[in-house]
Amino acid sequence: MAIVLGGIADDFTGATDLANNLVRAGMRTVQVIGVPQDALQEGTGSGLDLSEVDAVVIALKSRSCPVDQAISESLAALEWLKAQGARQLFFKYCSTFDSTPEGNIGPVADALLEALDSTQTAFVPAFPINGRSVYQGHLFVGDRLLNDSGMQHHPLNPMTDADIVRVLSRQTPHGVGLLNHATLSEGAQAAGERLATLKAQGVRHVVCDSLDERDLEVLAEALVEHALVTGGSGLAQALPAQYRRKGWLAQIDDAAVLSPAQGAAMVLSGSCSRMTLKQVAHFTQQHAAFALDPVKLNASDAHFEAALDFAREQLAAAAPRPFLIYASAEPESVKAAQVSLGVKQAGELIECALASLASTLVAEGVGRLLVAGGETSGAVVSALDIRELRIGGQIDPGVPWTQAPHPAGPHPAASLSSPDAVLSLALKSGNFGGEDFFTRAFETLDIPQSSEETA
Repeated sequence: MAIVLGGIADDFTGATDLANNLVRAGMRTVQVIGVPQDALQEGTGSGLDLSEVDAVVIALKSRSCPVDQAISESLAALEWLKAQGARQLFFKYCSTFDSTPEGNIGPVADALLEALDSTQTAFVPAFPINGRSVYQGHLFVGDRLLNDSGMQHHPLNPMTDADIVRVLSRQTPHGVGLLNHATLSEGAQAAGERLATLKAQGVRHVVCDSLDERDLEVLAEALVEHALVTGGSGLAQALPAQYRRKGWLAQIDDAAVLSPAQGAAMVLSGSCSRMTLKQVAHFTQQHAAFALDPVKLNASDAHFEAALDFAREQLAAAAPRPFLIYASAEPESVKAAQVSLGVKQAGELIECALASLASTLVAEGVGRLLVAGGETSGAVVSALDIRELRIGGQIDPGVPWTQAPHPAGPHPAASLSSPDAVLSLALKSGNFGGEDFFTRAFETLDIPQSSEETA
């Protein structure tokens, strides 16, 4: 059976965000980590059972890599999804449009359009329920313009311009236009006519205003026949209703219920976003925590070993409580480390340390793992060699619990080595979630979920 929607996400938390919204809208969804290897080796199908799957989301780590690599990986994902019969493709990037003047959003969108032999796509980063909106082509986070929201301090993709038409124009040689809110408020027919007019004028990329859920519903109706749509996950909430209207998708009422959680609970945080810093501060008021310092990591192995010893002390407790290891820091501290080590090395030291801690401690009994930060999540999932995630109930908008077969290691303390053991995993984009997210996430996981709670 062919799938309806194929998602290509430029980072792991974004993929989970997209899959979460599709599941909540009634699509049976599988998230895979990277392009399934049989597709790369044979150019054919998949070892995955997709007989009862409506959407597949492929998680890449292409947001901050070289442009050529991002294009190559995205095209490989596209070919695999086309082989599964996907009717529509969704290129998922962050709702804060994380990118640089070189890309990777514009170049990847151009490459996907060319591979699909298509001449236009829409850009819909808005996610109103999470405070991301677009008006007159300008992206807001809450009531602040993007460049005044904290994103201007992002260590890898600082966003210093809120005008998405202008930002995207720097990343592509093709025309960029705007579908503004005045037109959108007239309905799907008017929106479609505006898209057609821009297409006739040679405008390949159309940035779309969106202030609320109704705007996303109008856009979904106007865009359902497009071979490729792009954006944050907000649009994904509205597309399934259009698929049903066209008869592509059956009504599915089954909830995404996960197996009972097992093992100790740990938080790994590499994000330096404003919200993550608040979440770290809230969590550390009542839970044990260890702060990683990239300069100390670079100086010797002693700092990493100290973090590992700290974690093992928590696991050895008679009744282990959730604990935190974090590299989240204020912009001034991040800048100082980058000046000392270089931007790339500072980031890689943290990613490698958190990934190594994850693989070691999961093998030693951690079965409930929350990871904060897109780059950190990518490093951790890769280190754990996780290839497929089952999507469960939502913690906060954009962040569900997921589960994968537990990659239990040989450590004698591992209590989760049975064939049916699972690793419960939450991958959180930096700015998502409330201040109490780290604490509440584990409380949510431990509550048995009914169909209504997870739908």
